[in-house]
Amino acid sequence: MDSTVAMSTLSPTTSSMMTVTTVKPQNDTEYHTLLLIVYSVVLLAGTISLSLMIHIMKSSTFSTTSIAVLNLIFAHFIFLLTVPFRIYYYATHRWSLGQGWCKMVSSMIHIHMYMSFIFYVIILITRLLTFYNKTGRVASFQRIHAFLVSAVVWIVLLVVVPCIIHFKYGKDHEEANNTSTLCFKFAKNIESAEEFNYIASTLIIFVAITLTALQAKVLWVLYRKHHQGCISQQDFGAQLKSLCFALIMVICLVPYHIFRLYYVSHIDLQGINEVFLSLTTFNCLDMLTFLGRRTCNFCFPGRGA
Repeated sequence: MDSTVAMSTLSPTTSSMMTVTTVKPQNDTEYHTLLLIVYSVVLLAGTISLSLMIHIMKSSTFSTTSIAVLNLIFAHFIFLLTVPFRIYYYATHRWSLGQGWCKMVSSMIHIHMYMSFIFYVIILITRLLTFYNKTGRVASFQRIHAFLVSAVVWIVLLVVVPCIIHFKYGKDHEEANNTSTLCFKFAKNIESAEEFNYIASTLIIFVAITLTALQAKVLWVLYRKHHQGCISQQDFGAQLKSLCFALIMVICLVPYHIFRLYYVSHIDLQGINEVFLSLTTFNCLDMLTFLGRRTCNFCFPGRGA
């Protein structure tokens, strides 16, 4: 009799818990199909564009800009190595490779995003300095300096980032879910770095929009100067390519960081955040801007140069 009463008393709570338990897996996998499609497209198209771009870069002369592009290619390449693990997780809805590797794969998308942003800024500023007759400043930054800076950046990245990942990133999640089959659930880590996220997102939005506006102004000046003959101008082609980089930076990175300003104080939207974050990876296709130009030169050899 007592057990019957107890069961009757606990039934609403039990029912509520069962409802929560039933809904939770659904929420965890709600966006998995969309994320699976996004990362599959990025892996396929990104691998093809990088392969073609590496082939083209073999015959290119090395300059500060081309070194920055090579660094960008390397950043894309490192990130693409981790994409199959994301595809595996979103296809099976299960992570069985350990929380340590989960943290590494999860952090790589952020490393890729910030490294890409840095190299976009370097490429765009170099182009702008060249246009505004600051070639002396660009020339003073010799190729050897560019190589040294690149080496320092990657060495620091390869030393510092693994330490942060091991000692800080996702530490609470790892301790609480050592045998968990879930991955990419590190929303609570934002609570200890809210200020950094606000500053970083605001800075990226401001810099991306400002550089895009400056690059658009440069193209407008060249168009007014050369009018119909601007297509045959080498400088116009270089600046058009830079504008494509700027637009890719705005389209791929800015929407995510606008949403992130809201997400930082609403971490319950982690699923939507993962979707916005996945869209930043489409910048792996930025090398298509070079391929398009090369294709035009191949089809219309008299138009370029």
